[in-house]
Amino acid sequence: MTNDNELTYGEAVTELEAILAGLEGDDLDVDALAARVGRAAELIKLCRDRIAATRLEVERVVIDLGPE
Repeated sequence: MTNDNELTYGEAVTELEAILAGLEGDDLDVDALAARVGRAAELIKLCRDRIAATRLEVERVVIDLGPE
């Protein structure tokens, strides 16, 4: 398994989509449900953190550009 710090945003979203698809399917493995939900929570946090970091970086770049 890839270290979460090495996952790209796109990879995290893809994994989240796969987890969601598995949860929506008819063959839901109740024994694995808690693990899947826990993993989804980790991925959501990773995505939120990446979005926040990117927003800050964009704001910094815009500030560095200065007024027009």
